Amino acid sequence: MADSTSGGSGQGEKLQYFQDVTGVDDPLLAEQILDAHQWDLGAAVGTLMDKAGDGGSRADLGRGTSSDWEPLPDEATGLLDRGLAPVSVSPDHYGAPEVFGSQASRSNYDRYQGPPPTFEGPGEFHGTLPIVRNRPGPHVVWRVVALPFSIIRGSFNLVYGAVGLGMWIAGGVVNFGLGALGLNGSERRGDQGSSVPSGTAEAEDFLRKFEQEYGDVHPNFQMTSFMDALRLAGQQFKFLFVYLHSPEHANTPLFCERTLCSEPVVQFVNENFVAWGGDVRSSEGFQMSNSLKASTFPFCAVVMGSSNQRIALLQQVEGSRSAEELLSTLQRVVEEQGSVLVASRVEEEERQLNRRLREEQDAAYQAGLQADQERERLRQEEFARKAREDAEAEQRKREEEEAAARAVQEAAEREAALEQRRREKAMALGAEPEKGPDVTQVLVRMPTGERKERRFQNSTKVSAIYDYIDSLGLLDAVKYNLVTNFPRVVYGPEKRGQTLKEAGLHPHASLFVLVEDN
Repeated sequence: MADSTSGGSGQGEKLQYFQDVTGVDDPLLAEQILDAHQWDLGAAVGTLMDKAGDGGSRADLGRGTSSDWEPLPDEATGLLDRGLAPVSVSPDHYGAPEVFGSQASRSNYDRYQGPPPTFEGPGEFHGTLPIVRNRPGPHVVWRVVALPFSIIRGSFNLVYGAVGLGMWIAGGVVNFGLGALGLNGSERRGDQGSSVPSGTAEAEDFLRKFEQEYGDVHPNFQMTSFMDALRLAGQQFKFLFVYLHSPEHANTPLFCERTLCSEPVVQFVNENFVAWGGDVRSSEGFQMSNSLKASTFPFCAVVMGSSNQRIALLQQVEGSRSAEELLSTLQRVVEEQGSVLVASRVEEEERQLNRRLREEQDAAYQAGLQADQERERLRQEEFARKAREDAEAEQRKREEEEAAARAVQEAAEREAALEQRRREKAMALGAEPEKGPDVTQVLVRMPTGERKERRFQNSTKVSAIYDYIDSLGLLDAVKYNLVTNFPRVVYGPEKRGQTLKEAGLHPHASLFVLVEDN
């Protein structure tokens, strides 16, 4: 056995890469296998693949030693029998089968050994060995991929699946409960610190470097996290085109220049897909390469939202491809799987239509309810107005009745007072004297034109004439004066104390009543 340290740093690095590729944790076992193959990585990996694919011996990886090797049961055949793995199809139609494994390990392996070997025959994932997988037939989802928590956490709005995208699967669905892979990959990639850049920042950095290297003619990569791009694809009823960029891979420059950035591919991707790109050296790109099990680069995939934080892998293209090959593959995906999007769009349109109908019904109901409420409000207002008017009318009627009663009472009281005053005045006048030289004849003309005459002693005061007029009861006036025309003399309060003779009214006088107020 050769010592890994005696061969210098080259053997030590090959030993580490062999463990990364195969998952053999025991360094002594890995060294024994490499020694048996003269430290030829391709031959050593191929032997393990042959043992896994042919049902021969394999290492119980993670715990195994050279004494723990045991026969491998034909699990791949069992999966095929249960419809959990796609059936082999013609490589001429779907391309040659490829080897799948850890992205980081395959990238390191490629730098030492070149393109990975290919194997024939069905295969499936066992432990951490690379998988041999054939292309699926039409309408078959390759597998359902569980996203790492670090990818899901990168979106503020957690996307559990594209809206309305169900799984229409004519064949079988390979359901791998993939955990958050790549947690140890950060150790192999060096100390990156505890803080992880956001998916948006990484996408912007990828696009900026990509355009610096290959220009601005490229698919319209979203400058968002993977989850945000997946949500956008669901909203637009499109598949998500994923490109994982490995700048260190030898095939990357030629693929980007001649295939990915070719006008037909760019136009087709922009019209039919939402595109997202990630650098495998970044956190999110590295996590996605592990989740999608990218075995070599360049790597492209077509995915769609599934459920329970998973995505459905519809197609993946690994290794260098011409623009015509990539375009043909993408066209086939759209043709074969496009019915999923059409059905989802129709379903969403039906939901939108139903929602609009419900909203219109709710709006009509609310409008009717508001109209009823308005009518009820107007009815209540009319009722209140009529009640108020009736109350006001009743109040006015009561006030008028009370005023009329008061007026009647006041009139009666006034009439009684006047009658009392007339009686008192008449009693104060005494009997009318007979004609004589000391008797004054007085003529009084009332405001109505009626004339009244009476005789008074000339020694009687002017106030006696007022008492006479009051005793007649012909005036409603309280204040009035007696006036002579020629000459005009007013016999007001200041003259009422004079005698008729002193006032110049003897032997006869003609007076009229001048009313001051009513």
